[in-house]
Amino acid sequence: MTIDLQLPSGPVTLPTLDDLDPAGKRVLVRADFNVPLADGEVADDLRLRAALPTLNELLDGGAALVLMSHLGRPKGVDESLRLAPVAEALSGLLGRPVRAVRDVAGTEAQAAAAELRPGDVLLLENLRFDPGEKVNDPRLARELASLADAYVNDAFGTAHRAAASVVGVTEHLPSYAGRLMERELATLGGALAAPERPFVVVLGGAKVADKIGVIEALLPKADKLLVGGGMANTFLSAEGVPMGDSLVDESGMDEARRLLDEAAGRIVLPVDLVVADALDQAAQTMVVPVSDGVPGSWRALDIGPATADAYAEQLRHAATVVWNGPMGVFELGPFAAGTLAIARALAGADDALTVVGGGDSAAAVRAAGLTDEMSWVSTGGGASLELLEGKMLPAVEALAG
Repeated sequence: MTIDLQLPSGPVTLPTLDDLDPAGKRVLVRADFNVPLADGEVADDLRLRAALPTLNELLDGGAALVLMSHLGRPKGVDESLRLAPVAEALSGLLGRPVRAVRDVAGTEAQAAAAELRPGDVLLLENLRFDPGEKVNDPRLARELASLADAYVNDAFGTAHRAAASVVGVTEHLPSYAGRLMERELATLGGALAAPERPFVVVLGGAKVADKIGVIEALLPKADKLLVGGGMANTFLSAEGVPMGDSLVDESGMDEARRLLDEAAGRIVLPVDLVVADALDQAAQTMVVPVSDGVPGSWRALDIGPATADAYAEQLRHAATVVWNGPMGVFELGPFAAGTLAIARALAGADDALTVVGGGDSAAAVRAAGLTDEMSWVSTGGGASLELLEGKMLPAVEALAG
């Protein structure tokens, strides 16, 4: 059956797998297999495993699958970004062979698709090897659609891109949302449409400019908005705090002041910071109170322990939490404590709906081994960000018809 969703951009009705009888059909599935590779193998199979519910449901229903995805950002054919390692890893997860072809929708792909029988799985080559993918070329959309009888989009991570495999193919085939796409939209949309209160938003990342849309969309709904990461530097600088050599988004200063004025105390900033004399694993570090400012040649690279404790206390009392963006340069050990403290606080919020908005936040949760302790960890960084902003995602609009 179709599903009615209340998204920040407005209500939408989508056809789902409940509306598709896959028996005897070739189903074209847009998945998000944009995974890291190391030494020719998949280094992190999280996105592959996220696709399994949709793939297994279609296979159990008697379908043959034609899978497609992009990988990386190639400028034409790039031998290091072929999808053969993905096919091998996916074969192990599905427990059946996954054949990888070396073209996107050409003669090899057409011949392989024509030979498919129920239960077979075919993986097309990296979509971005074809220049028509990113520009939603009607030619590529037609060629992809010709390989199958129905189309399923389960790639929430690319839902904000108006690509041929995401938008164009829906003009040629009966189209449905996969289970991952369905749950991403229902969870993120539900968390924002009518959140249980207190509703706390945690925002990090480098620049205020990157998150202005999110802040403006969430500020009227949120009880508290806890700020960390590089964007906290800009807000603090806007309040007159000396920030030394810290990253400050000068272009976002006026916006930061405006938002602080409009927030009426609901934007919460750090009270202490971890600062260092260099962005380096071996740098000298110290904790400084915000009231003292950052020393001239030093830079703020994480929230401090008092801030982490204060934020954790806010999260303990929350009923709904949405987190997007790390609290510091968490990839380096000396500056990871703030981000990990937020992850642990969310993991301990047993009665709250805790939604992690993909990207670096999801990576931090995985690094902490706490993914299973969250209500939902999104597979889409950019897509979740645009959804939080209240934008209509091109993939969702295309599926809704």
